[in-house]
Amino acid sequence: MSISIKAQLQVPRVCKLLQQRAQISASRCSTLDARSILASKSPNAVHASRGQSLQARAAQKEAVKPKPAAKKEKQAGTELTWQPGTPEPLGPSLGPSQKGINFALYSEHASAVALEIYTEEDHSVHEIMLDPTQHKSGHVWHVLVDTLPPAGVLYAYKVQGQGGWETGGRWYNEDMLLDPYAPLISGRRCFGVRDEIEEFEEKQGSLFWGTFDFESPSFEWGSDYQRPNLAWQDLIVYEMPVRSFTADASSGVGAGKQGTFQGITEKIPHLVELGINAVELLPVFEYDELEFQRIPNPRDHMVNIWGYSHINFFAPMSRYAADGAGPAAAAKEFKEMVQQLHKAGIEVILDVVYNHTAEGGDDDPYVLSFRGIDNEVYYMLDAQNKSHLLNYSGCGNTTNANHPAVKQMIMDSCRRWVEEYHVDGFRFDLASCLCRDSNGTPLDVPPIIRDIAKDPVLSNVKLIAEPWDCGGLYQVGGFPNWDVWGEWNGKYRDDVRCFIKGDAGVKSAFATRISGSADLYHVNNRKPYQGINFIIAHDGFTLYDLVAYNGKHNDANGEQNRDGSNDNFSWNCGHEGETSDADVNALRQRQMRNLMLALMVSQGTPMVLMGDEYAQTRNGNNNWYGHDTKMTRFEWDQLESVRDTYFRFYSEMIKFRKAHPLLGRSDFLRPNDITWHEDNWDNSDSRYLAFTLHDLGQGGGDLYVAFNAHTFAIDAHLPRAPEGQTWRRVVDTNLQAPKDITPGGNKGVDPVYSVQPFSSILLVAK
Repeated sequence: MSISIKAQLQVPRVCKLLQQRAQISASRCSTLDARSILASKSPNAVHASRGQSLQARAAQKEAVKPKPAAKKEKQAGTELTWQPGTPEPLGPSLGPSQKGINFALYSEHASAVALEIYTEEDHSVHEIMLDPTQHKSGHVWHVLVDTLPPAGVLYAYKVQGQGGWETGGRWYNEDMLLDPYAPLISGRRCFGVRDEIEEFEEKQGSLFWGTFDFESPSFEWGSDYQRPNLAWQDLIVYEMPVRSFTADASSGVGAGKQGTFQGITEKIPHLVELGINAVELLPVFEYDELEFQRIPNPRDHMVNIWGYSHINFFAPMSRYAADGAGPAAAAKEFKEMVQQLHKAGIEVILDVVYNHTAEGGDDDPYVLSFRGIDNEVYYMLDAQNKSHLLNYSGCGNTTNANHPAVKQMIMDSCRRWVEEYHVDGFRFDLASCLCRDSNGTPLDVPPIIRDIAKDPVLSNVKLIAEPWDCGGLYQVGGFPNWDVWGEWNGKYRDDVRCFIKGDAGVKSAFATRISGSADLYHVNNRKPYQGINFIIAHDGFTLYDLVAYNGKHNDANGEQNRDGSNDNFSWNCGHEGETSDADVNALRQRQMRNLMLALMVSQGTPMVLMGDEYAQTRNGNNNWYGHDTKMTRFEWDQLESVRDTYFRFYSEMIKFRKAHPLLGRSDFLRPNDITWHEDNWDNSDSRYLAFTLHDLGQGGGDLYVAFNAHTFAIDAHLPRAPEGQTWRRVVDTNLQAPKDITPGGNKGVDPVYSVQPFSSILLVAK
């Protein structure tokens, strides 16, 4: 039975501001000063729709009985009718016969739920109180609003429950709460620029609405479209923040596209020239980049460019749309980006943050969604004191990922990104958080990790775990995997850094890492490519800063240099920071090349960081998440200045790895695949390592590699090349460009090759 709306809640301030959405132009995104808007905003302005509790609203509705004159009120606005609806699917969906919108919200402990709806047609906010006798099935609250259009609607929930914090609940009766399953999110339009639409209030933060677009035609992927479906062992991953890649004017993509999905699309030719074949995008789910400016604090000058602070797991970041065009445009432009990357043979891996949300801890919560809908379901609580959230993420809260409802939400999110947006895989941030039960106890068989590994959709994409968390759970080599999950190999990073900078006693560890980390991954049916080898990642120094700084320099972050890792295993080559000393700068150039050569000849899947291809510096800042400035942006003019020197070496090394069959194997090395030219394994002072990879019919020719981390030269007596072939130099990091790399090999080398201090060589037998 369809029920006509009893009361229409007019919220003049909300409606007036929402009407201004269409007036925000592209120029505003690039010229409006965020601080001036914030300063002009009255801190005492009260969000009208947050002003009453659900109980008060229910009482008000009971007092407002239908009258004959009500027809005039309906004519002035949208007449809403509704019926019970269905509990599946969660989130908004088209009703029967593609008419109306069904809403479904999971809340196990709520005692009252109201759906708040704003329509563009009449610029009004309507409230529908859900009667649990008709609108609740199990733990799902639901309603079918018959007369809603398929687009042009914003919505949120108000939720009420019983009991205080000691029960595990955190109820905020007056707050508008985002639907965890909202497919799109509407908030401020332009990245880092406050506007009146978001109705920012100090401490309370910004207002975000759920929305949907069931009206636009389905995205046309094209009749000739194909996913790359690259083999794991062939991947070369390029980690990059969406914002920083093209935010700088030197990108040349135009003001409205800077820092957007379209910006990436326009710069695909660079990725092709570089040679990588997979991008790992830092978080692209909706987040509040101005979260640090919610209250006065030492970090309130910062803008979050990394995005490890989701407010939803289904919606693309709306401010990554070009020209501030909004959430539907962001979804479309993300698909266009994926489509064009796939056309170029490049896969798309998403860095996903299912371990926590932006809502923070109990000291200063940012109430947006999950916390107010059902805190006890969505977050881990101290079993002995439910007033305390457990914090294994380092961000104030930890998602209760192995609760059945939360597990289902995470899997539904992953499937949506694979099926709707065509992504090729995921890197799970702090994935060890997902290996804990509701009380934080580590699980040997975590349900969420197991179910993803066995899911018919998700088991067929790349699954990569960051196998540790901030609670001390370190699972490198031991992450529950079902022979499906890969891992970030943190031990590879540390051991390679230490050897190349000349530390004593790490040669054996270095050899183990570059030969595939069999000590970690040669178990059951795991493969070497399931170890993701990286020397540099977003979280830490750039490649240049690794060889230019002994310590972090994070003063600009506002935390007195206390943030960021102290364990960098870096070496400044004799001078801290920038210098005009030619010898120091030459050594740094060699060391960067040594590290790149080590990464590209290692067995396992290599990952590099955006900007390292031109030796980007962040002046020693190893925790640069909050700087939307020159410090963090890809500077395309700097790339041009090293295109024929360092960039050439970097990109040619990537291409050499892709082309040579002995690198990037699908199986671990066998004894006859490799010869170690070594009799000093037990000498902790030995800093020289050489080996030959043998071509046993794979093609490409034998490879001879040597690394010298001593302060003196080593005469390498080369092994005899295969019959009819000679050793030809591909790389000598001691030589100046363009001789530092000769992709096809030079004309030949002498039987004894002098490997200079802090340098390395790569030879091919032809």
